[in-house]
Amino acid sequence: MGNILIIGGGVIGVCTAYFLAERGQQVTLIEQGDIAAGSSYGNAGLIVPSHSIPLAHPGALSSGLKWMLDPESPFYIKPRLNRDLISWLLKFAANCNARTVQRAIPTLCDLGCASLALYAQIIAANRLDCGFERKGLLMLADTPRGLEAGREEAHLLEAHGITAKALDRAGVRELEPNVRPEIVGGVYFPGDAHFTPDRFVRGLAQIVEQKGVCLRTQTAVQGLETAGCRIAKVRTTQGEFRADQVVLAAGSWSPGLARALRLNLPIQPAKGYSITVKRPATAPTRPLILSEARVAVTPMVSDTGPTLRFAGTLEIAGLDFSLNQRRVNAIRRAASRYLPGMENLETLEVWGGLRPCTPDGLPLLGRPPQYENLIIAAGHAMIGMSLGPITGKLVAQIACGETPELDLTSLRPERF
Repeated sequence: MGNILIIGGGVIGVCTAYFLAERGQQVTLIEQGDIAAGSSYGNAGLIVPSHSIPLAHPGALSSGLKWMLDPESPFYIKPRLNRDLISWLLKFAANCNARTVQRAIPTLCDLGCASLALYAQIIAANRLDCGFERKGLLMLADTPRGLEAGREEAHLLEAHGITAKALDRAGVRELEPNVRPEIVGGVYFPGDAHFTPDRFVRGLAQIVEQKGVCLRTQTAVQGLETAGCRIAKVRTTQGEFRADQVVLAAGSWSPGLARALRLNLPIQPAKGYSITVKRPATAPTRPLILSEARVAVTPMVSDTGPTLRFAGTLEIAGLDFSLNQRRVNAIRRAASRYLPGMENLETLEVWGGLRPCTPDGLPLLGRPPQYENLIIAAGHAMIGMSLGPITGKLVAQIACGETPELDLTSLRPERF
């Protein structure tokens, strides 16, 4: 039995703790804040194998150039002179091609499908109350161009086993009658699921504690000390930790921690926003993607009753937690553009969080060659919640010397 230290208390870290505990390992998880306090808290709550087209794709570059200086656009880059940002942008541009897409889709599809199956198993086995439902995902388009783009994406994904159904106006209204007349059609992905993300992560954290995992919150890493090709010590605000193996699953903070090890992790924090409201009678019954606006709409559950969450934007602005009201307002307007009855809703929370993005849209997963007792699990961008369980299982397999059940070649941390 090994002594394993996990850095990061989001969905990746907690799922890793779960699968390591299942294998009888001695596990300590440290988190600088609270469990699920970061992007695992306020995201769209989507478990979506259908989101297997990477962030870096040919259309991203042209759209990005159009949007990047518009502070209300779905994709915004805050102009600043920063060496890491410039390096990341150059790598991102180099990956916005069909070759990257063709390489990434099979990997993301395999990860997404495996992760969804694990979600169903974990939630059922532990009776987790997190609003998990498999109602699929409906992408709505209010322009012919947006509908055509959605159908092209669906065609790409169908070649890799993702079921999709193209819908006209009537087909959309059969699934969701309460949409604006301007909606021209959509694409339905019946295999997707959704839930309330923080309820899952916090519920699973309680389970792993019962399995013997030591959870240490409010414990920020201050430094990592090495001895040869091993991490010897992790210094924190709550003392020093020594472990046989260390898992770095700290999301957008991973590059800063890796820098102390002279590792360059090309991850940029990308801020996303969400607005959670009291669910109105006109709310959709299943998750939606408002295609042209790049906004997700998800029905959820909370301790106070049914809610509806609007989530969107990709704002690359560094480790910046400030909330841009113009971007929040843009999400509100998008909801009203596609759906009636979305005005004057009771707002419960406005949230912003940082998603860790790599230049090719694939996470970093594996052991870097420089350190024999370090595993990196970071850079999951907007699909970290989707890929939480399979990432945790793969990390546990690596840590325990097992052969990973999926090919991790394209996820190697040193590939850049």
